[in-house]
Amino acid sequence: MTTTARVATDRDTEDPAQSEGTLRAWAVQSMVLTGRQVLVLFRDRATVLQILVVPALTMVMFKVVLGDAIGSATGSNSAYGTVPLVILVSAMFGSIASGVRLNQERATGLLGRLYVLPINRAADLTSRLGCEVVRIVITSVLLLIAGLGIGFRFTQGPLAVLGILGVALLFGLAFSTFVLTVSVSTRPSVTLVPLLSLFSSVLMFFNSGFSPVDAYPAWLQPIVENQPMTPAIEVMRAMASGGPITANLIKVIIWTVVVVVICAVPALRGYRKAATAR
Repeated sequence: MTTTARVATDRDTEDPAQSEGTLRAWAVQSMVLTGRQVLVLFRDRATVLQILVVPALTMVMFKVVLGDAIGSATGSNSAYGTVPLVILVSAMFGSIASGVRLNQERATGLLGRLYVLPINRAADLTSRLGCEVVRIVITSVLLLIAGLGIGFRFTQGPLAVLGILGVALLFGLAFSTFVLTVSVSTRPSVTLVPLLSLFSSVLMFFNSGFSPVDAYPAWLQPIVENQPMTPAIEVMRAMASGGPITANLIKVIIWTVVVVVICAVPALRGYRKAATAR
């Protein structure tokens, strides 16, 4: 084979998407691995039940058990707080399930096998976040549809639906990044579910979804008002039923940026350590 033919052959076999250090490689490989993550997720019937059916039933339960009491105390339809609350709770607990799945792949050695493949080092992590985007959008849409059955309405027009989904995505991505960071940064022997579930439960019960902020003790009100779930719930409520949006939307964006920036580097370092550990 002549030198010219050899060079031509090399050029033909080189695929920029296979060069792990390029931006194109990261994008293409992240998309492929995202597809893998989505397939793995939806083939797990227990997880699908947990992230789709359980939140919808929880929403109905909250409405039946607490709806009248909350409505009497606040003077408004409790569905406008319950539906956003359950959407965010679903995003949180779905992220915990993803973190558990990552630890299982770490224990079986799959994480290590993925790491030694000639792919971009960040592709697997971003694919997990990509899977979270798909999951959050699907569950949020289904929960919004279920919410129509308990009195939730979009009085601000169809664009409100996109706004609500956008806020759910911002909150969900921030929480997913946090969970992934914790998952890859802790020892496999550490039980993640109780720790993360406890943290999620604290956020779930101390926010404005159940009752207004001023119904909490005075010393607790600043914490409830500024914890990540409350501004997200208030923005989603305002987008559906009307009300001020800007101040709480800024809080949601700040929380998202702060969490992602703080967790990005530890997530990459922890992933490398988890994938290469023996």
